Amino acid sequence: MTPDQEDPGRKPGRLRIRSFTGGAFSENAYLISCEATGEAAVVDPGAAVGELLAAAEAEGLTITSVFLTHAHLDHVEGLPELRQTVDAPIYLHPADRPLYDRAAQQAEAFGLRFPAPLPEPDRVFEPGSPVQVGEVELEVRFTPGHAPGHVILVVPSDGTALVGDVVFAGSIGRTDLPGGDMQQLLASIRREILSLPDEVRLFPGHGPATTVVRERTGNPFLISQAPGTWA
Repeated sequence: MTPDQEDPGRKPGRLRIRSFTGGAFSENAYLISCEATGEAAVVDPGAAVGELLAAAEAEGLTITSVFLTHAHLDHVEGLPELRQTVDAPIYLHPADRPLYDRAAQQAEAFGLRFPAPLPEPDRVFEPGSPVQVGEVELEVRFTPGHAPGHVILVVPSDGTALVGDVVFAGSIGRTDLPGGDMQQLLASIRREILSLPDEVRLFPGHGPATTVVRERTGNPFLISQAPGTWA
């Protein structure tokens, strides 16, 4: 597993973001916490969830929510371990429930074995209805294309966004898996990510953090997708 990463540009008293990377797909699980209250949420608990939980315990954080940007195997495989110690509600968009229920079959498709049944999701993401982590409000934006029920979480007060597998530093999410759609993905990126302010920091499901302006001007998949340039 790679060492956890901490957001170097976080604002005091707002949202702290730490990533924990591991597993066959090098997936980033995120521990996000409100500095004012010590409340925290786990975003996309993958294979490195054990390290994440140890960090939360060491810092005295209270995990009150689990947010799933989507239900691909690498973003949910840590849920059984998480639920052994944390009984926080799990949020998922309903369009990704079929993927969630087929986690074991997803694993088989990659020659892997899923460790245990997934716990039942508790809450439904509703785009346009924000979620809270302590005093911090996160916007829920619907971004299908990589997965049918993919969402991203935008924190306007902090200039950050957790973008799952929609966009990466220099790349975009794959669309060759069941439910993927390239045109839908590009439309989601243009509508919900490229429309954000240039300085917004993007925390993806794989690889390093980036910014809106960096992807708008340098991502080979997105240069032609910037607002005002897409035919």
